[in-house]
Amino acid sequence: MEAFFISTAIVALAEMGDKTQWLALVLAARFRRPWPIVLGILAATLANHGLAAAVGAWVTAFVGPQMLRWILGASFLAMAAWMLIPDKPDADKAGGTPRWGVFGTTVVAFFLAEMGDKTQLATLMLAARYDATLWVVAGSTLGMVLANAPVVWFGERITRRLPIRVVHLVCAVIFLLLGLLAMFAPAP
Repeated sequence: MEAFFISTAIVALAEMGDKTQWLALVLAARFRRPWPIVLGILAATLANHGLAAAVGAWVTAFVGPQMLRWILGASFLAMAAWMLIPDKPDADKAGGTPRWGVFGTTVVAFFLAEMGDKTQLATLMLAARYDATLWVVAGSTLGMVLANAPVVWFGERITRRLPIRVVHLVCAVIFLLLGLLAMFAPAP
């Protein structure tokens, strides 16, 4: 359960102000149909983070525990630095006519926008860290939905009141601590 809770918290925090959260806002403003958008986010995240977790679990088969420890630690430190650089809205992601409907457009746009994103990389690292791939995927998916569903339903009102910079700083500190723990905590 630790993998689930940590994955949920890290991904929900990392998603604040992220480009996919901006995409959720753009989709909500354009289509004004929250349920297909939220379900599309859920489907895209399950697929994307499922792949990321599978890669993370696969890496552990080829990298020794000591090397993995340093790679994970360095990765978490890099994520801490990355969190200090907020994303900007990318309004052109939802352009054009929804060829596959609101749900299909959301799935495709969200899946592609999430490729190489910090939440996808966090999921990969968490899956490498914990021997609980399904819990990591479930937690990271819940974290994405928790961060994006309110944006879809309440839109711009939230983004005007939420201190994104503070959330980014808190998340950077969490990644910093995780990185230091991964590198310097006594091995189990």
